[in-house]
Formats: sequence, C-alpha cells, structure tokens
Amino acid sequence: MTGSTPIIEATNLDKFYGTFHALKDVNLTVHSGQKMVICGPSGSGKSTLIRCFNGLEWHNSGKLVIDGIEVHEHSKEIRDLRQEVGMVFQQFNLFPHLTVLENLTIGPMKVRKISQAQAEETARNYLQRVHIPEQADKYPAQLSGGQQQRVAIARSLCMETRIMLFDEPTSALDPEMINEVLDVMVELAETGMTMVVVTHEMGFARKVADTMVFMEDGQIVEVSPPEQFFTNPSSERCRMFLDQILEH
Repeated sequence: MTGSTPIIEATNLDKFYGTFHALKDVNLTVHSGQKMVICGPSGSGKSTLIRCFNGLEWHNSGKLVIDGIEVHEHSKEIRDLRQEVGMVFQQFNLFPHLTVLENLTIGPMKVRKISQAQAEETARNYLQRVHIPEQADKYPAQLSGGQQQRVAIARSLCMETRIMLFDEPTSALDPEMINEVLDVMVELAETGMTMVVVTHEMGFARKVADTMVFMEDGQIVEVSPPEQFFTNPSSERCRMFLDQILEH
C-alpha cells in the first residue's frame, strides 16, 4: 500500500519551450510507495513532466518538491536529488565501451564514493534481480534490447534510489522483448518502490498501478484508481483514448 508521505508534489507547474506551452498548470502528488502510470497521446507532456521530476527539465513557474527538496533551475541540492531519483529512458543510454558490470558500478563509485568491491557486490545482486547475472562481463552491443533495458533498470537500482521514473521504457523494444522488461518492473513494484511510469502498456498498468493519470495538451485531465479509469473514466477524451489504445 502507498504511504501517506508525499514524495513528489507538483503545484501549478508551467513549462514552455519558446512559445510552446508544454505543461499547463499541472498539479500532482505522488506518495511514498505509490505506483503511478501516466498515459496520453503523443505530445501531451508526459515525458516533459517526469523529466522535471529529476531536473532534466526545469519548470518555468509553479513549485516542485521532490523528497523534501524544492527543485528549480538554481537548486543547490540537485545533485543530491539525482541520487534519490532513478530514471529509465526509452533508449538504454549505456556506455558502449564499458562492460555491464562496469556500467553498474561507475555511478555508485563516483557519486556515492563506495568501494569497487561493494559496488560490484551490489551490481551482481541487482543483475540477479533483473534475471541476467550471467551477462555481467559482456558489453552492451552483445545484448538484446530487452537485456540492455534490464541493465538500465539495474543501473538505477544500484544507486539505491527511492523513486524510479520510467519514460516509455518498452517503446524502443521489439515486441517479443517487451514482456521481459515489464516482468522485471512488476517485480520491482512488488518491493514497495515508488514508481512513476509513462507507458502505453495498459496490461502492465492494470496489473501494477494504484493510480492512473491521463494527460492531454500539457494538462492533467484525469487522475483515478485503475478500476475506475479503465471501466468508467470521467472524461470523454480519456474514454476515446482508451477505446483507441485498447483496440490494439
């Protein structure tokens, strides 16, 4: 179950790219342990919103507090924040010249200043969790897309983050590799990790989410529990989106 402690609080967030209004007066609260899935059509602001959650994008107005840290362009604690918030992208963003094990240990050693032995022990534990311990000494190019994405998840876990953000983590994968990544994410959700996931994988959302968020045109249109979201959405626009996406 979700905790009562807000771990992400967005209040009246606005974000512009030049004259394009990407986020419009967004208000959203994520509680510790919550599993939130954000969906909506392309260009609705989903990825922009979660990129604001770890300081990859800066909001122009409003207030954003992550794990007690107010996030803005001049936040002195942004380095600390990024140690608490892990992010898994559409593309795997692994270092091609490093082995899987080296990809997993470089962050904890450089940022958290832990020893190589401790970093490697942690990395092997998380490779076990994502079901690819035998790939530790391979290079990313030797792995399938699904395996590379599981390495990317393990890499975030190695930083001992409190919050995991996923930006359409399966969209770059071949269809037969999608489930192996989603299965790992389901297992991760069962550990109580706070997760915010941008995805169109509605089967995963039904299984894992305790909160569904629908965005369109930079705005949050609907926030509801999955049973209500999938059976009786309150907005007509959300109903049309679900009709379209659930047909496929």
